[in-house]
Amino acid sequence: MGISVVNLNKSFKRERVLKDISFEANKGEILAIIGQSGAGKTTLLRCIAGLEAYDSGIIIIGDDSEDAIQKNKKGIRRKVGMVFQSYHLFPHMRVIENICEAPISVLGLSREEAEKKAMELLEIVGLSEKKLAYPFELSGGQKQRVAIARACAMEPEVICFDEPTSALDPQSSEGVAALMEDLAKRDMVVITVTHDMDLAKRIGKKVLEICNGEKFWEQ
Repeated sequence: MGISVVNLNKSFKRERVLKDISFEANKGEILAIIGQSGAGKTTLLRCIAGLEAYDSGIIIIGDDSEDAIQKNKKGIRRKVGMVFQSYHLFPHMRVIENICEAPISVLGLSREEAEKKAMELLEIVGLSEKKLAYPFELSGGQKQRVAIARACAMEPEVICFDEPTSALDPQSSEGVAALMEDLAKRDMVVITVTHDMDLAKRIGKKVLEICNGEKFWEQ
């Protein structure tokens, strides 16, 4: 089991931005979400990641029951990683510190354990030599890969990407796409919002289009 979203609704003031959205994605699958700007794609990701409260509906991750979700929403949300369009790296922290921060403060890992995990992840994303660099010393593609490593450090079952290649050159975009495919092979559910139809068709085992907050079609 991966993730199941059932009749999800979200409004900002009087405007409904998500209208009964439902879909499923299994472990090892990549779901690409497409749609025009303002369609509700990023809001959907933020609801899944626990960054936005939704009005009604159910989000089930892994083997958790609906009852367990209602009782432990904070714990459930730890199962979701989020990679933001603007990276959101801490500018005053070195790369390895950016990756270690959450595992130490949230998961309770020792610094030694967190740094070991961080180095393993940096090896996977091809940036082990940048462990002591600051974000301003990295290219856009390198920042994106650090953000991916940071999200993976929390060992999520679902990892969400918000326009992961929008600000990248073709070579960096190809590298990020390959990383997303690798994460799926590691039994994660990968969900990506993208305007890039070529990317959606290439990596998306499933493609979901949202139009004006509603599921328009899915394949």
